[in-house]
Amino acid sequence: MTEYLIQAQGLHKSFGENHAVNDVSLHIAAGEIYGLVGSDGAGKTTTLRLLVGALKADAGEIEVGGYDVHKQVELARSQIGYLSQRFSLYEDLTVLENIRFFAEVRGLSANEWLPRCLEILEFVDLAEFKDRRAGQLSGGMKQKLGLASALVTRPHVLLLDEPTTGVDPVTRQDFWQLVFRLVSPSPNGRGARGEGGVSVLLTTPYMDEAARCHRVGFMRGGKIIAEGTPSELRDTLNGRILELRGQPISLLRKVAHQDEDVEDVQAFGDRLHVRVGENKAEIVLSRLKSRIRSVGGEVTDLRPVPPVLEDVFIALSEGNHD
Repeated sequence: MTEYLIQAQGLHKSFGENHAVNDVSLHIAAGEIYGLVGSDGAGKTTTLRLLVGALKADAGEIEVGGYDVHKQVELARSQIGYLSQRFSLYEDLTVLENIRFFAEVRGLSANEWLPRCLEILEFVDLAEFKDRRAGQLSGGMKQKLGLASALVTRPHVLLLDEPTTGVDPVTRQDFWQLVFRLVSPSPNGRGARGEGGVSVLLTTPYMDEAARCHRVGFMRGGKIIAEGTPSELRDTLNGRILELRGQPISLLRKVAHQDEDVEDVQAFGDRLHVRVGENKAEIVLSRLKSRIRSVGGEVTDLRPVPPVLEDVFIALSEGNHD
């Protein structure tokens, strides 16, 4: 039995001189949510397209659900539900007609598609809107219909490319609750696979969403430069983040940047996160407050705080990992 539902080893994909994916390896188990994060152009979407077989890798091996994507692409795709960034609805068709179309394209017979479509629409809370035209749905409801279409064949693997971009916070929360139910199905298996949940690989620009994943991979320049649980990744900056509050914030930022042991300063709302070098927190704490006051600034709080994933993302984005 396959240990991982997604196994990719040494993936490479170039477009001319652009090495979009450069030696990427992924191993994702059933019931696991894996978040792939990185700046625009890091290679996240290309990686998903390689896994689903929409692009052919220049080098590397991919297995999905035990099937070789290069040699058994249709069998591998039968294991996958894929929601792209540009999921296209047929706006003149109803919700049920849209999902029926995707069900029949994927080979569901006439006596299979209707109960399955109704089951999935119930799961994503769209059952009462099954007769509404897709063009009349809100943005969040369209995202749920996209998820329903990806789930209609009961896939073992779910690939989601920035599934909550552009929707409101409440819809994002609802969407995540659906994902959690998929990977941790209830005893009756309602709406999910009763045998232990699916593997979910998603890309996201939101660090609060990355923090909900079981594991996170940070991509930069086509490579995964760091990987681990959210807590493991945050631990890499333990003792190196200071929170600075005061005014004027522009002056505080300038003075902090000038300190020789400060690596970076970022605004987090009405406060600053000051990243310092290894074992430099105490010395920066001892002098930064007086330096700010000496130039007319006011410090209301300066203290060490636990790092958040945004701190890790910024540090990794700046670092040299080539």
